[in-house]
Amino acid sequence: MVVIGLVGRIAAGKSTVARAFAARGAVVVDADRIAHAVLDEPAASAEVAARFGADVLDESGRVRRPALAERVFGPTAAHDAALRDLEAIVHPRVRKRIEARLEEVRAAGETPPASVVVLDVPLLMQAGLDSLCDRFVVVNCAEPTRQGRLDGRGWPPEQRAARERAWERGRRSTPPEKTLVVDASGDPAYTLAHVGGLYDAVVRD
Repeated sequence: MVVIGLVGRIAAGKSTVARAFAARGAVVVDADRIAHAVLDEPAASAEVAARFGADVLDESGRVRRPALAERVFGPTAAHDAALRDLEAIVHPRVRKRIEARLEEVRAAGETPPASVVVLDVPLLMQAGLDSLCDRFVVVNCAEPTRQGRLDGRGWPPEQRAARERAWERGRRSTPPEKTLVVDASGDPAYTLAHVGGLYDAVVRD
């Protein structure tokens, strides 16, 4: 089993690349989905409320993500510190779930020995999850295209800028000898074909 970590800026096309890998039979671990599940854990939501205020929870005690985003994505140093505090709550729990999922795949034999598991993690390197990876796929995108995709997400300008800063903070390069590159700027069919070639290369290795 080969574990591939996807690396790329926000809106570069990592999810598109992950879906292309899944179409070839890879097991995709979606960290965003895991993070949402983590925030629904009573212990995690209690920590979030203790740090950010009870008003980030709804009447049923679940985290109101838009309210939380307002607290951690903003233009000030205090926002950046709040984001780091949130990451300290969420990242260890996400990592634990990812590690458990990898063990499930290995134990259940969901994939043959030469198969591929893809970690679709927004801040893979920054969260230290690169240590779980055998290979990396860096997802590149032409900047005008990436900015256009960001426009479509409808985030307020201060949140958008803060998310970009989060990417820059703690960013590290992947090891060249373990890294492949895909361009996700264009048509999804092109990306699918490109990823197919990468998948075959990884399996052959």
